Amino acid sequence: MSEKVNTVITVDQAHKNGAISVRPYFDPKISNLGLENYGMSLYDGVAHEEQLAAIERNGTKRYLTGLNEFAPEVKLIEDEEVRAAKIKEIRTVVAQLEKELATNVVDIKDKDFWNKLILLRPNNDEFWDKITIRCGNAAVPLDPKKDSYDLIKVYAIEAGGFSMIAPSYEAARAMAVSPKFYLDKSYDTLSTKTELTKLRNRALSELQSLYDTNANKLFYIAKAVDANSVQYKKNTPNDVIYDNMDKFITGKGVETNLKRAAQMFLDATTLDMESLKIKAIVRDSTFYKFISLKPDGHIYHVESGSLLGRTVADCIEYLKNALNDSILQDLLKKVEKQWNQ
Repeated sequence: MSEKVNTVITVDQAHKNGAISVRPYFDPKISNLGLENYGMSLYDGVAHEEQLAAIERNGTKRYLTGLNEFAPEVKLIEDEEVRAAKIKEIRTVVAQLEKELATNVVDIKDKDFWNKLILLRPNNDEFWDKITIRCGNAAVPLDPKKDSYDLIKVYAIEAGGFSMIAPSYEAARAMAVSPKFYLDKSYDTLSTKTELTKLRNRALSELQSLYDTNANKLFYIAKAVDANSVQYKKNTPNDVIYDNMDKFITGKGVETNLKRAAQMFLDATTLDMESLKIKAIVRDSTFYKFISLKPDGHIYHVESGSLLGRTVADCIEYLKNALNDSILQDLLKKVEKQWNQ
């Protein structure tokens, strides 16, 4: 059996690694009637209750339980071994629940497995319509090892069965519209938060190193990542550049997404000086109209009319070419005049 099969982790296995609960999710940068200042999603004493979601098609309901081997997300697993492992996991959990809740013992290898179920049949409206969850500002603990209904809720949340609850902290952060709550498997959530902290700290460490040893490169990095690149002149104090980059890395600049901001800075530090300098030239040349984006979607050198490309990356590659050195020198002369003011 391939290693891919080992990536299928049951809720029971996950529970052994840390507590599971539903917690309120809030983004302190997004206004929520001031509640974000107190780490709250709802007003005190308020709670939301939601019924398990179902998709109805041609008069047939399909509940988003995470416990249906015929669901699209299972059928679309391309790797046969991974799909077989997922089906086995689903049947094992369903058989366990059926035994605990309906005193009905079913063999997971039985070819008529689903026909022999009493409660957990995918089309049992009477059972699935009663699966609800109620959440407020306090964490809602779930114990899938001891409570059969908690086990059902965890699988349903991970399958998108409750619209107000994201399946993980990372998923909540990625959503265009922030959810009210998220499923917190403490080890998983901590890993996500730690990953961001380590990324930010690496970027800050690089910033300190550049400040101490290579102020010239830091100047060009600031021009490469800061949307307001023209603010940096040759006489701009290093402390100002350092402070601005510190704010940029910690999401207080134009890029407010902490992960993207830190990664952008780190990516810039890996560029060679030639690429950084040419990128700075291109960005400032755009501001000063030495190069211009025309209606045809291409960027041109204004003075000569030469086509540089469609993107900043195209322009950088064009100007790196020794055959185009005259245009590079023209732009360099003009922007350095601005930088030296």
